[in-house]
Amino acid sequence: MAAKDPQTLIRIARADGSADHASPIDLGARVRELRRARDWTLEQAAAQAGLARSTLSKIENGQMSPTYDALKKLAVGLGISVPQLFTPAPRGQVNGRMTVTKAGEGTAQITTTYEHELLAETLSRKQMLPYRTRVRARRLEEFGGWVRHDGEEFLYVLTGAIRLYTEFYEPVEMKRGDSAYYDASMGHNVVSVSQDDATILWVTSLA
Repeated sequence: MAAKDPQTLIRIARADGSADHASPIDLGARVRELRRARDWTLEQAAAQAGLARSTLSKIENGQMSPTYDALKKLAVGLGISVPQLFTPAPRGQVNGRMTVTKAGEGTAQITTTYEHELLAETLSRKQMLPYRTRVRARRLEEFGGWVRHDGEEFLYVLTGAIRLYTEFYEPVEMKRGDSAYYDASMGHNVVSVSQDDATILWVTSLA
């Protein structure tokens, strides 16, 4: 029996449980869009899917029609379902971006007052900048003035205790499990008030 076109095998479920054939879509362009959304090279995406780089390149450029087995490998490699290969991405959104930073593998950035470990460094075009920080400072005077920058910021105490100084509010002492969310353009500094250096998770918006 002749092999069926992969698109005839894909059915998109409706909310009421019925199904309909997917609207025609440029599979090659869709695969390229999904790959680029993850900041993967052809080599990286092919390795994830268990396909040859040349095969993936031909699929993206519409030079070959992949078998259903190849479609399944592509979907698994991209971390999505097969129907999602034939479903246009919502406008203004990016599907499936993810990166994992194992403990101690973040990029170190050391200052006189903080030791930062930058997280999710391999992911470009982020809307947030997450980093784990060891707070070395013990006195406000150790800073050369207020720290200010664009965006908003979330702070979560991981270990020890800190004192959060802000330009418009009284200092706040915080311990493990406490958190704060504030306008980062407002002057702010953090010092450790525990015997050992405190550690905190900071997430700064980049939008």
